[in-house]
Amino acid sequence: MTKTLRNQVIALAGLSQAVYLVQHIAKRGTADREDMAASIGSVLKIDSGDVVDVYGGLHCVMTGLRQIEKQLGGPDVVDPELARYASTLIFLERKLMKQPRMLEAIRAGMEKAAAIAEERGVLDEEVLATLAETYHQTVSQLKPRVMVAGEQMYLSDPENGNRIRALLLAGIRSVVLWRKCGGSRWKLLFLRPKLQKEAQQLLESLSRT
Repeated sequence: MTKTLRNQVIALAGLSQAVYLVQHIAKRGTADREDMAASIGSVLKIDSGDVVDVYGGLHCVMTGLRQIEKQLGGPDVVDPELARYASTLIFLERKLMKQPRMLEAIRAGMEKAAAIAEERGVLDEEVLATLAETYHQTVSQLKPRVMVAGEQMYLSDPENGNRIRALLLAGIRSVVLWRKCGGSRWKLLFLRPKLQKEAQQLLESLSRT
């Protein structure tokens, strides 16, 4: 992965999109299917060498780019819940990298889900269930756990639970990409204006296509 600010922002967009979809499912019981397909699809592209390709194209993380533009703005526009989800996943990724057995289990789960997706599609319920179980057996065992807030009627639905866990795994996947592209917590703290500007430029490029 090329260590550029552009690639870091695209990976952060993947993370932002994943947690945004988690929030929507938890509170509304649904989420945009195209955005879902891009986020879940990113988990299934295990060995891709290009960040944009992981998500299926820059346009596939437009929702995430919009969230970055907003979340890196002033405190009056930041969604603290989304910030909490994202920061927790960034923290958990560091812990996960020190757990080789968990990493092996995640790769096995991703490969199994990818094989199913080839026959049935990325958003097939068995694909989501496989990724959800992979998350449950690995990342979910680390502390702190991601505590998803929402409506109980949606959170108690098993299919929604699978979607949420699969998307949280997608969020972890994006954090891994972000690190590979040179991302770090200090850059999030001290390069916020540059990251926001890059997100804006990427959105402008999409609007011209």
